[in-house]
Amino acid sequence: MKTTLKIATFLTGTMLAGQAFSAEVLTIANWLPPTHALVADVMVPYAKEIAEATDGRVTANILPAPLGPPPAQYDLAVNGVADISFGVQGYTPGRFKTTNLAELPFWGDTAEANSVAYWRTWNDLLQNAHEYDDVHVLAVFTHGPGQTFMTKGDLSSLDTLKGAKIRVGGGIVHEIATALGAVPVEGPSSQTYELMSQGVADGIMFPFESVNFFGLTDLVSQALVVPGGLYNTSFFIVMNKAKWESLSPEDQAAIDSVSGEALARLAGQAWDKVDAEGRAAMEGKVTIHDATPEQVAEITTMVQPVVDAKLAEIDETGISSAEAVQMMKKNLEELQAQ
Repeated sequence: MKTTLKIATFLTGTMLAGQAFSAEVLTIANWLPPTHALVADVMVPYAKEIAEATDGRVTANILPAPLGPPPAQYDLAVNGVADISFGVQGYTPGRFKTTNLAELPFWGDTAEANSVAYWRTWNDLLQNAHEYDDVHVLAVFTHGPGQTFMTKGDLSSLDTLKGAKIRVGGGIVHEIATALGAVPVEGPSSQTYELMSQGVADGIMFPFESVNFFGLTDLVSQALVVPGGLYNTSFFIVMNKAKWESLSPEDQAAIDSVSGEALARLAGQAWDKVDAEGRAAMEGKVTIHDATPEQVAEITTMVQPVVDAKLAEIDETGISSAEAVQMMKKNLEELQAQ
């Protein structure tokens, strides 16, 4: 009996060890500091959820050093350099035209609602543009509503933006700044402190989170907050297609259960949390002006040509921009009513 028990114990231990050894380990490319919300509050929890959903059969490891610059992140997954990557579609202009929908101004005041509405619209309609056929899409989402911050001047007047040098990132924000009369200044987000402290830029268009994260709170003195935001930045999380297809149907279903809308919601909630913290950090330091209804109407008129041009680009993909706008609105209304 003892011998039988020992053999059974040995075989069980060997099988468990074999299972642990054969676990699929996915690599996640990362180009941000480990303290950034997208890493600490989105990708780290997501990696944990993958392991839990698959009962440890699939785990995910976030790489400690960048494999390439931000514009290269999507192709890291396409080419299998990393199994999973995340990034900003706008860093490769013209490649992803359907993202224009999510980046339009005035959508909503929370990243969570915007992100979930965007995912639903992408899943039901926008994916038919086949822009992501070379990967498996795990999620698309947006950061918090982008606003305007300046080191000097009175942002209670839109005239302050005329001729002001405003640092912008990728996507629609460059055109929005230009439409408002500002002079866009290109530069990576990691260099925003230097750009503003040295006077290269007079201000920046950012969500509240980013102003705080990049240490700009003590540099800016004014903020203009537009309901729904002046813009949103679209993000992707994607997996190498061959790697995805190599997983069992059971593990694919498990990963999908924590991806898609669930992952878009997780990302949106993370942005809302750090946006709130960023705004709180400005209390007593930054004068925040809420745009008046008259200013919102003026801004709407000024940026309409940009909106029309971006919607026309969506039409070029074979997707009806009018249908996409209506679907996004409907999804947002449903989410905001909950």
